[in-house]
Amino acid sequence: MSQRKDRLILPGSIIDTDLYKFTMQQAVLRYFPEVQATYRFTHRDKDIYFSRECYELFVESVKHFDELGLTDPEHVWLAKACPYFSAEYLNYLAKFRFKPEQVKVTFHPKDPSAPVSRYQPPPHEDGTRGRDELGKIEIEATGPWHETILWEVPLMACLSELFFTTVDTDWSYDGQEENAYGKACTYLEHGCTFSEFGTRRRRSYYIQDLVVQTLIRAYNDYQKDETAQKVGGNGGELMGTSNVHLAYKHSIMPIGTIAHEWFMAVGALRGYEHANALGLKLWEDVYHDALLLALTDTFSTEAFFRDFTKERAERWAGLRQDSGNPFVYAPRAKEKYEALGVEYKDKKTIIYSDSVDVEKALKLQTQTREIGFLASFGIGTSLTNDFRSVSSGGKEKSKALNMVIKLGSVGGQPCVKISDELSKNTGDPAAVRLVKETFNINA
Repeated sequence: MSQRKDRLILPGSIIDTDLYKFTMQQAVLRYFPEVQATYRFTHRDKDIYFSRECYELFVESVKHFDELGLTDPEHVWLAKACPYFSAEYLNYLAKFRFKPEQVKVTFHPKDPSAPVSRYQPPPHEDGTRGRDELGKIEIEATGPWHETILWEVPLMACLSELFFTTVDTDWSYDGQEENAYGKACTYLEHGCTFSEFGTRRRRSYYIQDLVVQTLIRAYNDYQKDETAQKVGGNGGELMGTSNVHLAYKHSIMPIGTIAHEWFMAVGALRGYEHANALGLKLWEDVYHDALLLALTDTFSTEAFFRDFTKERAERWAGLRQDSGNPFVYAPRAKEKYEALGVEYKDKKTIIYSDSVDVEKALKLQTQTREIGFLASFGIGTSLTNDFRSVSSGGKEKSKALNMVIKLGSVGGQPCVKISDELSKNTGDPAAVRLVKETFNINA
């Protein structure tokens, strides 16, 4: 994100977001062009609050999102880098402008009886604290689904950057480049295939840009070093970044396919019993043999596997694990492929994208390879928001915001996400009960 002189934060470009927002937008335009949608923000940590100043700067920043538009060079590059986008869709995107009136932001002052805040806003240069009242922020974006779908990622990235410039300022960029380079080298030397996925909860645009540049440098150095250790005889690979603008800026591959909201909406609009199968079919009809990596945990992976046929398992390139215990995932996928009679060894990929860090990735790499799957990793917060507090001498973490923006409703119907953390459900309680009953989920 680029900082303005008035301290507002805007995306670096209209394509400064994750690729899957655009891939889903094209599919929404194909099948659900008239559907209205609502997105809602959730911040999970009870002892972290936003300052009124942060809130006011956020509200003012959002008002300027309509200044963003696709540039001609970006348009040309997208057509070449993403051949699965139709000319019709890219022309739509070229005309697209955010509508700030779709976003409602509310500040709720902290209740005196609420938990003590972990952070206090720093004093201003004149010694005063100014607009330092603390509270919670509520965000809701409402409008046509094909328009509001692009709000999620830049809103969170904007809010995160403002929080870390107005509330938690006990951190610095010192050592970040070396940290990212060291992680990249470890992944590569252990044969890991990975991509940078850190847009939504990045500390700033600057750090994500720095991380992507550093990963590229580490990969280039690794490729040049003939003596580099390649554990198991397999070389690692940097696949790209989920951030389309940074992929464009640094000439690497934009990475992304599909998110939970696609299946959430299909279930709400078309019925839940076979929502996974229908979601996959509609996706295939748009993208044919491209972007076929299936996200399995919208209503639990077990529910997904009930509709995962042999024909579909053969056609789709692999699966993405995004919740629950990652170490039970590959063994369960092995069982499913073998039950279907589908060859998976060295042919099907499992992408891990749930809170991946170096330690977890190396263990999963070993397990997944032993079972026979190809492994890939989408690494987000561990790369773009891995900071330590200055005041602790680097001993304590300066934690990223634990936040999400989820699809709340489509066409007037509430949306539900169950995931493989069965105790953590998102959505209207009555709708959650309906989905659990449909899929015989007892947790």
